Parts: sequence; structure tokens; C-alpha cells
Amino acid sequence: MLTVLGTPTRYCDGLSRRSFLKVGALGVGGLTLPHLMRAEAAVGKKSHKSVIMVYLTGGMAHQDTFDLKPNGPAELRGEFKPIPTNVPGIQFGEHLPKLAKCADKLAVIRSLVGQRDEHSSWQSYTGTVMDVAKRDNKPHFGSVVARMQGQTDPTVPSFVDLAPTMQHKPYNTPGPANLGRSAAPAKVDGDELAVMKNLAVTPGELQDRKALLERMDAFRKSAGQSNSVSADTFHDRAFDVLTSSKLVEALDVTKEPERTRQRYGKGSPKHLGDGAPQWNDQLLMARRLVEAGCRVVTVAYGFWDTHGNNFKYLKDQLPLFDTGISALVEDIYARGLENDVTVCVWGEFGRTPKINKDAGRDHWARVNFALLSGGGMKTGQVIGSTDSAAGEAKDDPVPYPSVLASVYKNLGLDPHAMVYDVSNRPNPILPGGILPVDKLY
Repeated sequence: MLTVLGTPTRYCDGLSRRSFLKVGALGVGGLTLPHLMRAEAAVGKKSHKSVIMVYLTGGMAHQDTFDLKPNGPAELRGEFKPIPTNVPGIQFGEHLPKLAKCADKLAVIRSLVGQRDEHSSWQSYTGTVMDVAKRDNKPHFGSVVARMQGQTDPTVPSFVDLAPTMQHKPYNTPGPANLGRSAAPAKVDGDELAVMKNLAVTPGELQDRKALLERMDAFRKSAGQSNSVSADTFHDRAFDVLTSSKLVEALDVTKEPERTRQRYGKGSPKHLGDGAPQWNDQLLMARRLVEAGCRVVTVAYGFWDTHGNNFKYLKDQLPLFDTGISALVEDIYARGLENDVTVCVWGEFGRTPKINKDAGRDHWARVNFALLSGGGMKTGQVIGSTDSAAGEAKDDPVPYPSVLASVYKNLGLDPHAMVYDVSNRPNPILPGGILPVDKLY
């Protein structure tokens, strides 16, 4: 018999807490301590489908990273050389050696079409261009997921946006639009995380305030001043989050072994240009958040609008990108999450085939790339191709909203289902003609 010692507090039935915690056969259906421990472990391993979307602000040069044209003329091919990956026949740019070593865990779409020459996150997050999304009140895909699937844990938000507020406003995350505030992301960046870690109000004080608020609500109801039950729900959710350490724990990458943090590469929270920082800690936060129960985590990453000095800039910035994204991908697989967690990396458009007079590449919306991993998808492949200049899709053009359709499918959602807005009106998640990318399955 195992006895778990405790204080000799007496309960109303005469049993002491100490005698209550004596564990033998336990007597509940023959349940034993080993059974309990196995059951607890099983509960701890509950899985859910989730996505980490990394948005590359400014538009990365596809022909200098994942679609090199080494046989083209100098004014098109640029300075970088291709290197082999661990998948025969697939090559990446020379500044992506770590991603090349895990290409078997990647699916690269080289023939993404339909994007507009528009510096905004709206195409990646809503599946349409910014003016149309605003006109039609289209929500962020993370808000759709939050509305349709809800939370896996009452103290962990379904949707967390790690993007900081950027100087170029269209880079910033679209809102929940017609789905309302309950579907909005938990917005967390460095400053907000510091506040959360250093709450001036203790848990005891929070409980006192909650009790006071409940008494005030009860008084209003008895006086006939309130007929809303949603307020109670919001109060409960707010206090649950504030009194739980799960979210703050997930955001605290110092809990990770130092070798893991070194593998991700730390980067910096300092903004680049008018876009996002290259802060690889956020990639690690994203992995920790989906393990904690988040369904959607979005990260704005880097600044890739290389109108001038494209090659010098990429030489400086691609190694950190290569380190962080490869670490995230390898981590997902090493932790057995490859069927549950989808990683999606993409931006708003590609870059011009021809190098300009400032050694840069300008905007090019005719074709782009997307990098996908996990999600139970077929990896170790390239989907589609471009012409000899990487200027047009040649084979298997993929409409860019199909990437979002694939993300929805991986999350267990029909991309053509109806999501009901705050007025309970049905709205299709995506238009009927937009299908998931079939070669991913």
C-alpha cells in the first residue's frame, strides 16, 4: 500500500485528508496507481490539428532561394549557385544548406499564381486581395478556425498572432471582420509578453476582483439590468487566461534547453525596414504554442523587399532564415507532430527575373513559391515549375488561395463549408472553385 502524506484535516464524514489519500487497489473498478499513471500520460498526449504560418513581409526572391535558374543569362540568374538537397533531383540556393538537408520533410510549390503586386498580408491570411477582403468583410483564416473549432483548452487561445505592429500598415494582421471579437487573435509581441510575465496583480487579488465582479453582476441581474449571458462567458474566459500560466509558459523560450535555442538561432526583435523582424525565438514560441493547445499561430518574419542590393542583403539574411525554418521543421518531426502540425511559409509575391540597375529585383506577382511541411502531407517533392527565367508558371500552376484550402483541409475543415458571422449569417470559407493542392495528398 502506498500512503501519500498530507495534513490531518478532518472532513465532515469523519475521514481525514491523510486517510483519504491512502492508495491501495483504489477500489474504483479495480483501478490501480499504474493505471492512473498510464491514463494521465495518455491525457497528456492528446493531439489536435494546428498550423504555424510564417508570412515573409515584402516578398522573397524565389529565383535566389527555391527556384534557381543556373543556365540563364547573367542578368537573370544572379550571383547564387544551386546546391543539392537530400532529395535527388531537387536543388535549393547555396545560402539554404540546412533546409537542403531536410528537403525530404518539405513540399515546395514553385508555380504559385494569381497574386497581386500588393504589399500586404491579406492575400496570405484571407485568400484574397486587401481591397476585396475589406469590401466583403473577409476574416483572417485564423479567426475562421477559432470560430469553427474553438479552443482545445479554456485557458489557451485558439489563435495567437505573434506579429508585431509594423510601420507599413498593410503588413499587419487582418482582423476577424464579420466573425466578431470572440474570433480575434490573442495578439502577443515582445512588449505584451513582458507585461504578462510581470503582472502587478497577484492571483489572489485577481480572485478577489472576480468575486466582486460576480456579486455586481448578480446585483444587476436581480435588478433586471442585464439579460446577457455572453458577458459571463467573456469574464470567465478572461480570468481563466489571467490565472493560468499555460500561455505565458508556452511563450517563455527560456524553458527550452540552450542547445534547442541555439539550433533555432535567436535573431532579434528589431524591425527590418518597414516590415517584420527576423526573431527566431518566435518560431520556437510558435512550436511551444501549438503544443500547448493553440490551433493557429502566425509569425511575420523578416523584410524581403530587395529593390536594391538584393544579393548582398540575402547573403546577410538568408542564413538566419535557413537556420530558423529548418529548426522548426526538424523539431516538428522530431517531436512526432508531423501529422498534426502544418508549417506554411510564404509571402505576397515573387521578384522580377531581370536584375535592375541597383542590383535588385522588383515586384513580380506572376509567379511565386510556398514552402510547406508536416500536416500529414506528401513531402520531399517540388510541385510545379517555371519557365527558363522563373518568370511564368510552366507546369501545374497553383492558385494561391489553394494553399489556404490545403491548410483548412489539414486542420480538418472543409474549405467550402459555411462559417456563421456575428449576425448568424452563413458565409463560405473559400469560393467553391478553390481546391486544396491535390499533389500534397
